[in-house]
Amino acid sequence: MTIDLNLLPVFLAVAEEGNFRAAADRLGVTRSAVSQGIRRLEDICGIALVSRTTRSVRLTEAGNRFREALSQPMADVKSAFEEVAGDVSPRGLLRIAVTSIAEQFLSGPLIASFAEAHPGITIDVTVTDDMFDIVAAGFDAGVRLGEVIEQDMVAIPLTREEREVVVAAPEYFELHGTPRHPRELVHHRCIGWRPSPSAAPHRWEFEQDGIAFDVAVEPQITTNDLRLMIRTALAGGGITFALEETFRPYIDRGELITALDDYLPPFPGFFLYFPNRRNMAPKLRALIHHVRAYRRASFAIG
Repeated sequence: MTIDLNLLPVFLAVAEEGNFRAAADRLGVTRSAVSQGIRRLEDICGIALVSRTTRSVRLTEAGNRFREALSQPMADVKSAFEEVAGDVSPRGLLRIAVTSIAEQFLSGPLIASFAEAHPGITIDVTVTDDMFDIVAAGFDAGVRLGEVIEQDMVAIPLTREEREVVVAAPEYFELHGTPRHPRELVHHRCIGWRPSPSAAPHRWEFEQDGIAFDVAVEPQITTNDLRLMIRTALAGGGITFALEETFRPYIDRGELITALDDYLPPFPGFFLYFPNRRNMAPKLRALIHHVRAYRRASFAIG
């Protein structure tokens, strides 16, 4: 199978713009040329990559897989070309919106090492669990779990797979017993987390025999502050539920104990995400390179 490499930027433009006309404007060609290019690529691949309606263009499942496979190599080629074409020192204000549960990003070393490597960049990190359009809000990038990132964003992995855990202090389990199945949680005092006062509490989701389900836990204590949640659990205030890395230091010291581990499989972790890379600012490119290098070094150590 021989692929015309000129068709790949056409496909990526359609995938990122979600519209043939917008993709055509971006590429400086006609809408008809874009449509024909996609059709030729689908003929070569032998499968539909784009689902077309009179109002919208959406990627098929195969199209989404193809986009994911192409995005990084194409970005690397573009980045390499830009670096050869002109050495522009990264500088300016870099604004990043980060979810409060992204412990690895917020722990300090990643930001500290980035600031050391790029003294010309001023870093403004907003910790927020509100869902919003980072581009419209004036942010350069964001950090969130992969499952909640919009499809029109480019995302690169920041962490390994994550896993949620159920924990409580040993004293709580000794006094009230340890649940053997997630549905037993409704008989326990629970500590819940919500991202904001107007949002519903975070759902306690589990999996059994490959089937996902959630338990309608009604927390006696609910907060949007992870520190209060942890401290209350440490004080024997009940059972709580969050990402394993949130509790890891306390689990390692035996101050909190996990339960129901067999019902909590891992899932894709945190990603750095940002809008498409066309005319990317050097400051953002520098952050992307730094995150990749930091991740490789962290995995090598771990």
